[in-house]
Amino acid sequence: MAESPTGSAGEHPDPDNVRRIHRLVRMMHHYDLTSIDLVEGPTKIRLRRRTEQAVVPLAQAPVPVTPMPTPPAGSVPPAVAATAVPAAAPEVKGTLIESPMVGTFYQSGSPESPPFVAVGATVRPETTVCIIEAMKVFTEIPAGVSGRIVEILVQDKQPVEYGQPLFRVEPA
Repeated sequence: MAESPTGSAGEHPDPDNVRRIHRLVRMMHHYDLTSIDLVEGPTKIRLRRRTEQAVVPLAQAPVPVTPMPTPPAGSVPPAVAATAVPAAAPEVKGTLIESPMVGTFYQSGSPESPPFVAVGATVRPETTVCIIEAMKVFTEIPAGVSGRIVEILVQDKQPVEYGQPLFRVEPA
């Protein structure tokens, strides 16, 4: 088996390497980096970030086509109706709080605790909005922006990806 960046195959990951990886991911996000390679002795860590955003087409209802009757010979054809333009998708307003890492999203610190934030809550940059657990390490995620939570985009205990939108915030 190949050796993983956090330890030999079959062993538990080294907590120091896990912390180092979390710091590297935060640094990539903060400085908008697409890759980091770290080599320290036998330890090799390579992080790459996808730069393309997936485009999801919007589903539209099919438009029924009705054949126009053929006008009798010598008559004036009916006026052509204006073609309806489909309405554009409503513009999404607000700032997104995105996941800085891959892991499991938790709305509260424990099952019996209330959520860190709810729709309508006012947040500041240092306000903890959720916890993301990765490899048994729980990381508190700060809002990073000031405003009011207008939408929570993921469910509690849902797996999340790096860069996935978690919350929509209306700026204050």
